[in-house]
Amino acid sequence: MFCLRSLLAARRPMRLFALLGDDDRCRAFRQSTQAPVGVGWIEVNEQRLCWLQQTLPASAKVAPVVVHAGTEKALAA
Repeated sequence: MFCLRSLLAARRPMRLFALLGDDDRCRAFRQSTQAPVGVGWIEVNEQRLCWLQQTLPASAKVAPVVVHAGTEKALAA
């Protein structure tokens, strides 16, 4: 039963993150469903090993999603 439930349950997509050092060079990659905790992690759209110890190209960085306070739906009272 657990296998069937796990197959039918919606899964969050895996996301790619890169750890940038103080000099904006890529130090590590991580694949996770949630953003890593800590300073320096940014979301990227792909992972290339040749980027390690190099600065990331601007096209690799994913723009952060901004949620505005006015866009949330009001709850019925």
